[in-house]
Amino acid sequence: MMDYALFIGCQIPARLPAYEVSARSVLSEALGIGLVDIKGFNCCGYPVRNFDHKAFILASARNLALAEEQDLDIVALCSCCYGSLKKAEHLIAKDQGLKEWVNKILDKEGLAYNGRIHVRHFLSVFYHDVGIDAIREKVTRPFKGLKIAAHYGCHALRPSDVTAFDDPVNPSLFDQLVEVTGAESVPWSMRLECCGAPLSGVNDALAMDLTEKKVRNAQAAEADYLCTACPYCQMQFDTVQDSISACRGGNHRLPSIIYPQLLGLSMGIAPGALKIEDNQIPIQPITQFLSAK
Repeated sequence: MMDYALFIGCQIPARLPAYEVSARSVLSEALGIGLVDIKGFNCCGYPVRNFDHKAFILASARNLALAEEQDLDIVALCSCCYGSLKKAEHLIAKDQGLKEWVNKILDKEGLAYNGRIHVRHFLSVFYHDVGIDAIREKVTRPFKGLKIAAHYGCHALRPSDVTAFDDPVNPSLFDQLVEVTGAESVPWSMRLECCGAPLSGVNDALAMDLTEKKVRNAQAAEADYLCTACPYCQMQFDTVQDSISACRGGNHRLPSIIYPQLLGLSMGIAPGALKIEDNQIPIQPITQFLSAK
């Protein structure tokens, strides 16, 4: 297996530590993938991309340069970080003038980025580098009778010419990764719609509308759980559903589980090692779907 520079971004350590813990348990401990922590990593630049484009590019490029210094591809857990780093990688490769400007500033720190390394989404590492068959060999307690609504999120799929993650109209990578655990990935018509997270704090009513529609659609597809691969999507589903119930009544709660938690449980990793107790909407009942050892 290859080694990767692990990019966890800002939101995961601050607001969703279970994501990092479960990802390390599965990627490193169970699958033997080398994860290298680069202490100099900074924000991917996403928060400023619509205010100061060059600042956004420079923030991402610095991370790329730090990984390139160690000759390591980056594996990103956050889809927003993934999209931002891929955007910078894409633009710098196309624009020699931008590359020269970036490297002139990076040179002040003794850094340079020349496009020798690449950014990978952690689901892509599972699918393309580890492989479905190799993962299946590690599944010791496959789920039985569990129905999952796989939520792809926006930033991994679009813009597709930049992210090159999967077919943006009809993706299947995530569904296949869900099903390797023994769970059924159910078809649902709103699986590619936004979760509403970008609007939280800006237009909360609209954010709740988007989340509520997705939850209802997944429930109509008879999903037992949502499964996410982005911290923003996970936090939206795990926290906003209570707000919807409080403001609008009814039972809108559909638990959401992060993919490395789902996979880790099917690999026989203890729930505590995956921090499944951290979820606001409890996901512990999912263990009843695990086959006996």
